Amino acid sequence: MTKIVTVVGNPRPESRTHGLARTMAEALASEFGAPPAQEVDLAVLGPRVLDYEDVTAAVAIEAVLAADVLVIASPTYKATYSGLLKAFLDRLGTGSLAGTAAVPILLGGAPNHLLAVDVHFTPLLLELGATVPRRGLFVLESDLDTFGTFAAEWSASHAQALLAG
Repeated sequence: MTKIVTVVGNPRPESRTHGLARTMAEALASEFGAPPAQEVDLAVLGPRVLDYEDVTAAVAIEAVLAADVLVIASPTYKATYSGLLKAFLDRLGTGSLAGTAAVPILLGGAPNHLLAVDVHFTPLLLELGATVPRRGLFVLESDLDTFGTFAAEWSASHAQALLAG
């Protein structure tokens, strides 16, 4: 059974970014016939991501390392992902996500940061060993209302590539 985990790097709990990750994970779970995704909302962890002794943060890391598919979403900050997400991912060793497929998603207010997902976010995931078999997704805030339909179509088209790694 395919294990899907979402990681949300927005510093606000239950953010629109969280909604994007959840929607994509639900669409992928439907395609895979998988159980609902486990969610790691970094807003709940906050500064604990910096405390390597924190048990809750360690449990979140374990969930990420056990995933077959990661849906990792962040708002676009300064043309890249959030510092909170970077601090969390810094806890992972180089190559530790080997065998894990990743779907990077950035939420942005304007199309001028469209390339940020592939120029900044995807290389970070590749350094961690994840496979990113399809381009990352840059979602404009103006497209939030139609993202559910997009996620279902994207999952139907790309789910098998995620499993193939």
